[in-house]
Amino acid sequence: MNLVATFQDLVAQVPDLVQPLIVAVAAMVPFIEGEGGATIGILGGINPVVAAVAAMVGNFLAVAAVVLASAGARNAVVNRRRAKTRQRSAVLVGSGPAQATAGPSSPADDRRSARRAKFQRAYERYGVPGVSLLGPLLLPTHFTASMLVASGVGKARVLVWQAVAIIGWTTVTAVVASRLLNLVY
Repeated sequence: MNLVATFQDLVAQVPDLVQPLIVAVAAMVPFIEGEGGATIGILGGINPVVAAVAAMVGNFLAVAAVVLASAGARNAVVNRRRAKTRQRSAVLVGSGPAQATAGPSSPADDRRSARRAKFQRAYERYGVPGVSLLGPLLLPTHFTASMLVASGVGKARVLVWQAVAIIGWTTVTAVVASRLLNLVY
């Protein structure tokens, strides 16, 4: 919560022209995101529309960077595995059947496998739109987007649905925050 308070104080201390930039930077942080960024801006006295748009832009830019980095990492891993598989196939041609050896799994591997299985079930049930739209209820959009890309979903499709989710959730949060602020004052 210190991070949220820091951003709120910073918004109050900088010139009006710089305030939306602070909101955008706050929205780039996982767990603050567009929803928190818009709320920080609205509580800091920024026009709710300006705060919401700045938060949406900041959150989307961060998610886009994560998606592009995740896609690059996935491509590198897939290409490396393909190259290793080709090398093994070339070596195994003419020899007996290959025997796979698997070592014992660690508790960390088991937890990762359980989380991945949970994500996979949600993905199979709701698809990219559902995971993108419902994901912010459980995880930051950064994590949801990277998991979608790691699962092999195309970058463009992930970015479109993440944009829809960011716009939707940030708009709802900005409306609620501005209405609550109007009730208080």
